[in-house]
Amino acid sequence: MDNCNNLTENYTPRKKHEGSIRRRKIISNTAIYIILVLISFIWLIPFVCILIQSLNVDWYYAALASGATPPKGGGIIGYLIPAHWGFNNYINLFTQTHFLKWYLNTFIIAAITAVIQTIMVLTMSYTLSRLRFKGRKFLMNFMLILGMFPGFLTMIVLYFLLKQFGFTQEGSMWGLILVYTASSGMGYYVSKGFFDTIPKSLDEAARIDGANRLQVMIKVILPLSKPIIIYTVLTAFMGPWGDFMFARYICFGYDQAYNVALGLQLFLTQDQIGTSYTLFCAAGVIVAIPITVLFMFLQRYYVEGVTGGAVKG
Repeated sequence: MDNCNNLTENYTPRKKHEGSIRRRKIISNTAIYIILVLISFIWLIPFVCILIQSLNVDWYYAALASGATPPKGGGIIGYLIPAHWGFNNYINLFTQTHFLKWYLNTFIIAAITAVIQTIMVLTMSYTLSRLRFKGRKFLMNFMLILGMFPGFLTMIVLYFLLKQFGFTQEGSMWGLILVYTASSGMGYYVSKGFFDTIPKSLDEAARIDGANRLQVMIKVILPLSKPIIIYTVLTAFMGPWGDFMFARYICFGYDQAYNVALGLQLFLTQDQIGTSYTLFCAAGVIVAIPITVLFMFLQRYYVEGVTGGAVKG
């Protein structure tokens, strides 16, 4: 009987302690969720404002620029909640500007760059992960150190080289593709880390069956590397999609070769922002759609590629 009483006395404080831990956990999780919701709300405010203004047909800024009376309901309320809604800005964007040409230029550059850069990164990563050759460590360290220098240090030299080959202004599309893909092999770090996680016994088994190195890579390694392939394609596509600085440097003076980042900057100049701000918002929404869709459908593979490649190799 005494033993039963002792067990009951010990059980009650333990149960209270577990309940206290559970309550603290619920409170802390609730606080974390509230903070995350608030951060998400603050982070989404600019995107919501851009979306709303892309549908604004009041031309509030045009009225201000021309000195006319702003539409009824102007000010902060008219800005956040337009009185009239419509798709006029999207229609005018494609009919009255060169946006479609800029969009196609950017898509072609980004697509070609993604294909070439993915091939170069994966082959370089496979070589450094699976092969052992003289100078391998030196090559990896050299590329690591070289990648620490910002790319704009070579912009002047690159411009004169591209100009000699006719890859500026009218031919700037091919110049941009060349620049984006020329040093892509130096971005092998994450892909190599992912390949290091794949057992080398698979390579040895395939080699015993008579496969060469290329067949091992294509038929054995790549089918197991879907996350890192998608990660590489996405990162290679996003770079050219949003590039502004180098595109402005070699495309200046020829608006038919502009990409979307360079073209949209024209809407924000001092003499254009008053009448083109809502066009800029509409273009921003359209530009964001491809990347948003890609991330929504490929987010799981993207995360797996990053985490799988973040290993010591």
